[in-house]
Formats: sequence, structure tokens, C-alpha cells
Amino acid sequence: MTIRLPGTGGALRTYEPRTEPLAVTPGTPFTSRTVFSAAHVVADPFADVSPDSPAAVDWDATLAFRRHLWSHGLGVAEAMDTAQRGMGLDWAGAAELIRRSAAEARAVGGRIACGVGTDQIASGSLAEVRAAYEEQLALVEESGAQAILMASRALAAAASGPEDYLEVYGHLLRQSAEPVVLHWLGPMFDPALEGYWGSSDLDAATDTFLEVIAAHPDKVDGIKVSLLDAQREIDIRRRLPKGVRCYTGDDFNYPELIAGDEQGFSHALLGIFDPLGPLAAQAVRVLDTGNVQGFRELLDPTVGLSRHLFQTPTRFYKTGVIFLAWLAGHQSHFTMVGGLQSARSLPHFATAYELADGLGLFPDPKLAEERMKTLLSTYGVNQ
Repeated sequence: MTIRLPGTGGALRTYEPRTEPLAVTPGTPFTSRTVFSAAHVVADPFADVSPDSPAAVDWDATLAFRRHLWSHGLGVAEAMDTAQRGMGLDWAGAAELIRRSAAEARAVGGRIACGVGTDQIASGSLAEVRAAYEEQLALVEESGAQAILMASRALAAAASGPEDYLEVYGHLLRQSAEPVVLHWLGPMFDPALEGYWGSSDLDAATDTFLEVIAAHPDKVDGIKVSLLDAQREIDIRRRLPKGVRCYTGDDFNYPELIAGDEQGFSHALLGIFDPLGPLAAQAVRVLDTGNVQGFRELLDPTVGLSRHLFQTPTRFYKTGVIFLAWLAGHQSHFTMVGGLQSARSLPHFATAYELADGLGLFPDPKLAEERMKTLLSTYGVNQ
């Protein structure tokens, strides 16, 4: 088994894939950390749609992938950035996804939390932003899922300063039925979120973020920080009120943040745990035994793949995630809503394949090799 892969400059190199996957099996629930995988959606490849059309979703394959994650003990963070919210999946599609996934979670006993945003409006006044949030919060709560208050492009555009964030989030937290997760998504994931919390100065923004939490600690289960800045997450984590969790969203530094230090640790809500699901679950179970070194030995080698998938422009990491789901056999095609399968280059895909194969992520390495060769052939690379 060999395959020729393109490198930088167009030269081809020979790679010898693994013959056996990493041995992982579903196990008992986690005891030391709460861990969510932000799951992707599977497009319907036969739908006659354009990039501007509402998303056409393959619901059977999408829900099957969530059952895969639940079978390994992971929670599902639904209708988040990984599911292409605002990048192909509109609010109508996200609402249907939330309803279906929440029902599936109830049926199989899986844990689920769902994103609440404002993407049914492109822009608006603060009152309109608040109403959009309220509509989505109501739907998530009616579904029986936990709510994740996502960062809002419309709020970033409408807010004139920190006081507007304090007012909007305070209003939402006062009316939420159960504690929520607050999500701070950095501009590397969505440039429209530059200056969130009322300032481009991250120290000032952090103070406002923490002020929201301090005013409503009983309504905040935790925070998800996606700034790709490990030290800032640690600093925020140490300033949280007692009982408020930190869910790392740092796809560059997650092993050290989950492992923690003498002053605490992070739980996890990560897009990279979509392709890493079984391996990540095995690592957390090792951590549950108190074996930090064993946890790091399993998870540290995955960082190279994660940094590759999340390289600039970071917002296109979903393309690599879904590419790996196709190679792993979780879906029958490499098609994305909005046509975003074209958002990364062939050398990017080749490196992603090599890194994932080296980790043993493909349940059937031969299938992954055959599918990689199929992709290569469409680009004119003959084996």
C-alpha cells in the first residue's frame, strides 16, 4: 500500500499508509471532565442547490455521526461553528438540526448542548438582536437541550460599547430556564466578531466578559473560550466564580488546558474532537484514572493535525473536518453545504490525510487510501 501525495511546489512524494487503525473501543462515561464535540453536518450530495440556496442536509448521515460520538461517551455541541452556522447553514436549517438532534439525544441517552445565536437577522437594533436571541433560546429550551449563547455578528455590529453587551446578555441570562454556556469566539474564527465584548483590547474585553458572569453566576454553567491563546484562557479560568466551568475551545493547546495545573483545569468543547472523537474519549478515560502522563501521550500527538486543520484562514477548518469524516467512512461523499469543500487546497488535504493516517484515525485505512486516491485523480494526480 503506497500512495503518491503532492507536496509544496507540486512535487509528488510516496507515502506508505498504516495497515491497522488505532485500537479504541467505547467505554464508560467520563468522571473527571465534561467533554463536548462540536459536530459537523453532512450535506445532501444529490440536492440541486447552489451556494446561495438554503442548506440541503443528509439527515440520516448527520444523526448517525452524532450517535457515533455519543457511543464513545462524548457530548454533542450542536449547531455550532463546526456545523457551518453562518457559513452555509442558515437559522431555518439550524433550527431543524437542533430539533432532530435533541430528539435523537433523548432516544439514545446522549448529552447535547445547542448553539443560540442571532443568525435569523443580518443586522438590527439592540432590541432586534435581543429578540433574535430570545427566539433561538426558546427553541433550544423547548427541545430539552442545554443552551450555548454564541457570539453574535449582529450584536458586534449594533453594540456601541461594553454596556450594550452587559445589557443584552444580562437580559438573556435572567430569563434562561437553566444555566447556559457563554461562548467567546475570536475573530480568527469569524472576522465579523472583531471587538466583541465592546473592545479590541483583549484585557478590556475579558473584564466585560467576566462582569457578565459575575452578575449572574447561578445562570452560567460555564464558558467556552475560542481565542487560541492558552495563557489567556488560563487567566480567565482562574478568575471564574466558584462552580462556573471553563470549556476550552482552543484547538491549538487543548491537551495542556484539559490536563490543567495545580490551580485548575478546563473541560472541553472542541471542533477538533469531531475527527478525534474515539481517540479523545480514550485519552479522557485515561485521565479519569489520574494518569496525566498517559493522557498527554495519547493526545499530544494529535496537536499537529489540529493546528494544520485550523491554520489560517481558520474559519475554513470545517473543510478539513468533513474531508476526514469522508475518509473515515462516516459519510459517502466529500460535499459540504455552501460548496465549501473547495475552501482548502490539494496539498492541504494531502497533509491532513497523512497526519490523520499516522494517528490511526481511519477505522479502515484501505478505504481511506482508496478515497484519497479518488480525490487525487480528480486533480489529475495518477497513481
